[in-house]
Amino acid sequence: MHTAIIMDGNGRWAQARGLPRIAGHRAGAEALRPIVEAAPNLGIRCLTVYAFSSDNWQRPGPEVSALMQLLRAYLNSETSKCVADGVRLSIIGRRDRLSPSLCLAIAQAEAATASGRVLHFRIAVDYSSRDSIMRAAQGCAQTGEISSQRFAHALGAAVHEAAPAPNVDLLIRTGGEQRLSDFLLWECAYAELVFLKIMWPDFKPSDLEAAVNEFCRRERRFGGLPETITASCVAHTALKPRMSLAEKMSF
Repeated sequence: MHTAIIMDGNGRWAQARGLPRIAGHRAGAEALRPIVEAAPNLGIRCLTVYAFSSDNWQRPGPEVSALMQLLRAYLNSETSKCVADGVRLSIIGRRDRLSPSLCLAIAQAEAATASGRVLHFRIAVDYSSRDSIMRAAQGCAQTGEISSQRFAHALGAAVHEAAPAPNVDLLIRTGGEQRLSDFLLWECAYAELVFLKIMWPDFKPSDLEAAVNEFCRRERRFGGLPETITASCVAHTALKPRMSLAEKMSF
């Protein structure tokens, strides 16, 4: 199961508490760890979160700098835990506008976690779905090979992925807004959408579990007749005590 999350509401969460916006982003980063921990026990094998869109470069310079520093700190603090938990970490999006030091931190984190098989955790940074689709189309046109399989690989290459991720099954957006904001537009063609009013720093594993349960109650038609979501989905929707890495690898 591939779940994508638009982590919206950090700034409003901070402002409601009389705090600077960056305090909300820090709280949002802290909220991410328990979600990554809970995801495998809910049947999620690929988790993609929207951390920084290409449009976010329009924000004030100090906020952008603070966000980039926060990403570097997150990679430094979480890489060893990802290794221990069998989590493969990837950063998707453009890298030509990121600093050399951040690109190095990304490369080191990806290399260190490359063998993870429990969960593929992807963080979208300087990401625009329209931009990646356009660059993938240009790549296919240059090679003269146009097929759905070739395009999928070109789309992965456009965001620095060696292989395409599976299509998104469930997309969650916190913060009360109801839009996709240029996030995984191609991959979300048949995703089930769940919009929540809760701000991202307040999002907890129980909220993720509730969203997965909502997904499991829906009928997926894919343009045809209803498809009953498999029992394996329901089987994973109750949060269980944290498993050892060996137990997880036996899935």
